[in-house]
Amino acid sequence: MSRFMKTYLHVGMRNVKTAFAATLCALLYLPFHRSPAFACIGAIFGLGTDMGNSWLSGGNRFFGTIIGGLIGMAMFRIHICFYPDGQTNLMLAPLLFLGVVLLIMACRIFKWPGGIQPGGVVLCIILFNTPVATYVSYSLNRMFDTGVGFAVALIVNLLLPRERVERWMQKLHLKVVPVE
Repeated sequence: MSRFMKTYLHVGMRNVKTAFAATLCALLYLPFHRSPAFACIGAIFGLGTDMGNSWLSGGNRFFGTIIGGLIGMAMFRIHICFYPDGQTNLMLAPLLFLGVVLLIMACRIFKWPGGIQPGGVVLCIILFNTPVATYVSYSLNRMFDTGVGFAVALIVNLLLPRERVERWMQKLHLKVVPVE
């Protein structure tokens, strides 16, 4: 087998665990007739090579979503005090500036700088793409769904650590391909 095939076409445990976590989120949401999209995204971001990596990458997404969502709600609330219809206008630019500054400061205070990028995404979506009637529920739903995905990723990584899966695979006489 060529090096290309080994490196790029290998389906390893992390691939399977990530797919499993995302699929589990989708299945969890089915009975509630609710979109699992952001929970699945949270699971995909949250499934790292081990618990420490999962905590860091999923935590970045979760923490950033919470901070960005809270700041986004506050900035959008200020905006609709002046423009109740919520239409995009020039006032959103300084609110975005202030929101990003507050987001970066909050992430630095809480020593979670990896939350800046996902928090900024949520902040921008709330300010520029969320209707007045749903900006609070949208923000809260994003926080909740991301938290569900992050929790599922942590649980999958906790219950299926590499060592345990490798032992199961050896008992089933399946080949374990080392990661290069």
